[in-house]
Amino acid sequence: MDRGDYADAARMLRAHLEQHPKAIAERQLLIRVLAASGQLGEAREETEHLRKVLPEGDPLPYIELGHAFELSHRYEEALALYDAATEVASNDPRGPKTGGLRAARWGEVELAEPRLKEAARRDPADADTWHALGLVRAQLGDIEGARKAYTLGLRADPQAVENHLGLASLAVQLDQPGVALRHYTALLRARPRFAPGYLGRSWALLRLGRYDEAEQALDRGAALGANRRVVARQRQLLQHLRKAAEVKEKR
Repeated sequence: MDRGDYADAARMLRAHLEQHPKAIAERQLLIRVLAASGQLGEAREETEHLRKVLPEGDPLPYIELGHAFELSHRYEEALALYDAATEVASNDPRGPKTGGLRAARWGEVELAEPRLKEAARRDPADADTWHALGLVRAQLGDIEGARKAYTLGLRADPQAVENHLGLASLAVQLDQPGVALRHYTALLRARPRFAPGYLGRSWALLRLGRYDEAEQALDRGAALGANRRVVARQRQLLQHLRKAAEVKEKR
């Protein structure tokens, strides 16, 4: 499939499914292979086979058919199928989560927000959903809503460091260096080689007047391959702030 040899991929999968007709993962992959090769009708037939081996009311056939339509660039129909998955399984988060994530990926944040909100309601322990909801709300300008989503994501899973990054980004936007520093510190504790995090930490330290620590963060970020232009700008700012501090001390 990665090589674009869809016909051979489909033959392999069909041969396996003849021997193992209840194999779910292989059936899902076959649906996507067929859709990617433009055989949407056959993909639809395979979703019916999938439906027969799943418990009644399982939303997966709708989700897979939605993926098939999406691969055929029929996005409105894909979203309608993800919504059908939401309706057929009233407590399952997979339908609204898939619809919300896909709408967000298409740049349709207004469509993504209510679907991700519903997915989070159905599964409040899913930190990834909260993070996606935070990103969408931030893009919509709902800063407080984004903050709430990221915070609930951390509450659901303190190890979900993407939510620390979301909160740090909001703090930078709101010029809250102390808050940003706290979240960048937590993020880098978990991912010590995340170069952009050192630039965020450096910004916060610069705003707090902790210039030596800011320089250390800059050096670490640069060594890890952080954006050179940002590093250069922050170094210039660091020099300017140090000189200003020296002049102030002389007075």
